[in-house]
Amino acid sequence: VQLAESGGGAANSGGSLRLSCSASARISDIRAMGWYRQGPGNERQLVAECTNGGSTRYGDSVKGRFTISRDNTKNTVFLQMNNLKPEDTGVYYCNAGAIAFRMGDVWGQGTRVTVFS
Repeated sequence: VQLAESGGGAANSGGSLRLSCSASARISDIRAMGWYRQGPGNERQLVAECTNGGSTRYGDSVKGRFTISRDNTKNTVFLQMNNLKPEDTGVYYCNAGAIAFRMGDVWGQGTRVTVFS
C-alpha cells in the first residue's frame, strides 16, 4: 500500500486544518491507520490512530482538539485539527500497519503544518 498526505499548510493559533491520507489499497483491509507528528529536533510521536474496527487512540496533547476518521468508500483517512497551537507545528505523517495501536511499517511522504502564535 502507498499513502499520500495532503492538506497541510499554515494556520494561526486557534485555527483549524484538515489533513487527508489517501491509500492505494482498501483501507477497510488495513487494521490500523494513524497520524504521527515530527517536530523540529523531535522523534515522530503519535497524534491519532484508528482501527478498521472503529477504535481510536489520541496523543495526550491533542485530545479534545483533533479527530481522526476513515472514509472506506474513498480509501482515505482524515485528521481534523481544531484549536491549533504553535506546538502542533511539524511534519505530519500518515501511517498504516497490521497491528492495532502499534506503529506500522508503511509511511506517507509527510505534510507540513505550521501554526503561528
